[in-house]
Amino acid sequence: MKRSPLRFANGASVESLNVMQLEALPENPDMRQIWLDIDQYHKIIVISPFAAVCLSEALDRYWPQLPMGIDYYSVGSATAATLYDQLGVRVHVPSASAGEDTSEALLALASLQRLAHQRVLLVAGEGGRSLLAESLAKRGAKVTRVAVYRRTYHPLAPALQTRLSSGNYRALIVTSSELLEHLAKWCNQAALNQPLIVSSRRLATLAGILGFRDLKVASGATPAALIAALETCDPQGADVDQGTY
Repeated sequence: MKRSPLRFANGASVESLNVMQLEALPENPDMRQIWLDIDQYHKIIVISPFAAVCLSEALDRYWPQLPMGIDYYSVGSATAATLYDQLGVRVHVPSASAGEDTSEALLALASLQRLAHQRVLLVAGEGGRSLLAESLAKRGAKVTRVAVYRRTYHPLAPALQTRLSSGNYRALIVTSSELLEHLAKWCNQAALNQPLIVSSRRLATLAGILGFRDLKVASGATPAALIAALETCDPQGADVDQGTY
């Protein structure tokens, strides 16, 4: 699954590094049972747009009509929009005033504070943070986590390796910790000194540990937030390397 590239009014060109691919996992008996029992869950939390697509495809197979009474949640607006487009459901998301699209912001929602005797399903990819599941369980929820896709990483094309290592770009945009760690393999001193735009303070902390020195923290992972962060960078040089997707 590919997300739409960023577009800049000032004419800056965007180049996607294309080192990560999302691959849906084959359905196994445990997953099938979760889909068949979907009406037993009070809340469903979907972690990413691709997870939303996988969930939609699974429910289409087993539920010609969606069961009523389930509350849907997502960390970001892009995932919420995908759920609405695919399933026609309204989705709870952190308010815009919460700033970054993070698990912490989602956990601050009033409807997720007291969860005694509630069954919660997390639909996500393999790996990732355990914060959501652990926090919801502490609040009384019976949490089930289902991984519906995996991330696979590939080496950079030789020309892009040269571009990244030389720092020959205006800014690098990354919204995933796993992807940042993967790209850091090709970042030498020149790249580490170029602007790096990330979507959360947590990701900025990792970037600092990896040696990046010019960090810009966007207000979230939406295109508008990332573009706004780019506008704070030195305009010299117009290209943007997009490792986001």
